[in-house]
Amino acid sequence: MPISPAARARAQALLDFIDASPSPWHVVDSAAALLEAAGYRRLDEADTWQVAPGTRHYVVRDGSTLAAFRIGSAPLTQAGLRLIGAHTDSPGLRVKPLAGQTNGDWLRLGVEVYGGPILATFADRDLSLAGRVALRAPDAPLGVASRLVRFAAPLLRIPNLAIHLNRKVNEDGLKLDRQSALPPILGAVQDGLPAADHLTRLLADALGVDPGQLLGFELNVYDTQPGAFFGPQQEFIADSQLDNLGSCHAALMALLDSDADNAESSAVCFLFDHEEVGSTSAKGADGSFLDDVLERIGLCCGLGREDYRRTLARSMLVSADMAHAFHPGHTGAYDDQHRVHLNHGPVIKTNASQRYTSESLSAGVFQLACERAGVPWQSYVQRSDLACGSTIGPLAASRLGLRSVDVGNPMWAMHSLRESAGAADHDAMCRALAAFFKD
Repeated sequence: MPISPAARARAQALLDFIDASPSPWHVVDSAAALLEAAGYRRLDEADTWQVAPGTRHYVVRDGSTLAAFRIGSAPLTQAGLRLIGAHTDSPGLRVKPLAGQTNGDWLRLGVEVYGGPILATFADRDLSLAGRVALRAPDAPLGVASRLVRFAAPLLRIPNLAIHLNRKVNEDGLKLDRQSALPPILGAVQDGLPAADHLTRLLADALGVDPGQLLGFELNVYDTQPGAFFGPQQEFIADSQLDNLGSCHAALMALLDSDADNAESSAVCFLFDHEEVGSTSAKGADGSFLDDVLERIGLCCGLGREDYRRTLARSMLVSADMAHAFHPGHTGAYDDQHRVHLNHGPVIKTNASQRYTSESLSAGVFQLACERAGVPWQSYVQRSDLACGSTIGPLAASRLGLRSVDVGNPMWAMHSLRESAGAADHDAMCRALAAFFKD
């Protein structure tokens, strides 16, 4: 199908956002840059906030969770809040604290599995490292500061075992033992240098600091191949972390696209870390960040406890996370009446066991937003004999008592290191979410 120039430009912006954001800390850094350029000003949780109608702000918790908001002219008790939530983390591999390990003449990095990635997709890829490093800083709070780090060139590899030594790999599938087979190869052992010091030296050199300044790190293993369009009409996109940076970028674009000096509605965008591992953390959707930010907005706007609860009663959340597109090679994996397709618009996700929060009224609100934006929408329900995944939606909605709907764009190969989606769908989701914010 032909892709409009506007939709193609929006899809390219998404690929650029993903490629600049190889870890949750980089995601928030990229998001902050977009917000700063649009006039949003950063708040610190440790400071006194000055928030009033017409102001635009964002706040970051521990580097990888962010909330951005604008306060409209309409009283919160009358208009409520329009909220969109997504998550900054993606399934993958995280480097262990004492990562260096040797086997023969080869140095490897010990890794833990984060979330539920398709492990086989990490084999024979051009991998590298990105994340944050903790450094000694006497003038910083608690004496510790952090710096982002990213190795742009391929640094690591998990090579497959030759088929001659693994004859049934095509019949049985590639199986990688998490402890013994997953640690990627970093290079040859250097004589006289302890295994643990190899990575420390690399990090120190990349940051331009003395190795003795390093206190620790949190590092993602990421794919260095940039995002790309594919298909006869370049109607599809492929990249890592489409789940769920596609939703993060759409939420940010919706916030910025719906912004106006005379806006009546108040809009809030939450980007949480740790969704892929259950969200139970200080900066996850099941932590206090959601409540803390909304309560402080209410206090700054003069709301007492009663008026704050009245505001929540008039508010609504869109939980944005990617959806499972119909795969023509695996037709039996889908409910026949609820197949959703690439380049056919945003998906409303429903589950009777409340793994998704959508119900008829909240789904209707999103359908109306799609109509106002001039984009189609689709409906997804998991097969009844397959377990259903979940999102931040149930956690956030149950914490605050909000009406909520779960939506997402359709994609193939969710949790692969190289995912794919429709090139037209991202622009459609951005427009639908912007229309929701304007309601």
